[in-house]
Amino acid sequence: MSPGSLKILLLFTVFLFSLSSIKAEPIPGFKVEIQILDKITSKVKTVNIDVNKKLIFESLIIEIYACFKNPPEYIPEDFVLLKIYDEQIALENDLIYQGWMISSSPSTTPLEHPIYDLWLKDCKVSIEF
Repeated sequence: MSPGSLKILLLFTVFLFSLSSIKAEPIPGFKVEIQILDKITSKVKTVNIDVNKKLIFESLIIEIYACFKNPPEYIPEDFVLLKIYDEQIALENDLIYQGWMISSSPSTTPLEHPIYDLWLKDCKVSIEF
């Protein structure tokens, strides 16, 4: 093998390895869109909650800590970190859910509540040009 072709092969190999290390980070969001189903009345309500804020919905207190959206070149996916308390449980605002919810698979990390179902619809990100 000639020295010129060896250099080209080496450059091509370095280029391939550099492409495999390029990864896009999830985009942090500023607002979360959640849908809540009241199982008694069969009504669905859509609510928007800012990150680092809380919302009181009926007996639920929903606190949002973070939300992220996959970049456009990846499969669409939203993630939200939240805590949910219930005021009606006898133990003063008992924590009933804590963790990450994923928009594409709500059954993976569901809220288990006798009255409400809750699922993530969207993590809104700011678009800056």
